[in-house]
Amino acid sequence: MSRPSTPITPSSSESRKSAQRENIESIIWAVVIALVIRTFIIAPFKIPSGSMRMTLVEGDRILVSKFVYRFREPQRGEIVVFKFPGDPKRPFIKRLAAVGGDHVEIRDGQVLVNGKPEESDVMQHTYYYNQGQYAQPGQSTDVPAKSFFMLGDNSGSSHDSRFWGFVPKKLIIGKAVCIFWPPNRIRLLH
Repeated sequence: MSRPSTPITPSSSESRKSAQRENIESIIWAVVIALVIRTFIIAPFKIPSGSMRMTLVEGDRILVSKFVYRFREPQRGEIVVFKFPGDPKRPFIKRLAAVGGDHVEIRDGQVLVNGKPEESDVMQHTYYYNQGQYAQPGQSTDVPAKSFFMLGDNSGSSHDSRFWGFVPKKLIIGKAVCIFWPPNRIRLLH
């Protein structure tokens, strides 16, 4: 008669090592996935100034879609995060007023694109000042191809394309999607 075989069970030190290894692998995978998401899909940003008041206020934390502009071009009226042309290490956030090929002018506080008032609700209800070299009274500015003209919603205190010119497409980071912090300001951005 043969004896039943006894299963071999790992020692307690071997099972602890195995559990530790699994935990380390899980942490590594979580970090890799988080980095991929933040690099290519969506990233958080904090609003540092009042240049986009009342849409965005200092301290708002937003999520920015980094992939949407891989499938379509940025559109007038969208809130866009980009690398500042004068210092690409600094992210800026503004509203896209005009795209490459457009003629943009600020007349009597109103943004005119190709001779017509900009259709964005926010831009229609914001007074834009004729400040900066790219927004002199009576001056129409041509936006170069593959570039954008950006304006802050708080025109009186926004350092934007009126002062430093155009944002090349290669500096675009993504589209602002929503405010996720603080809780009383959570909402989608249109």
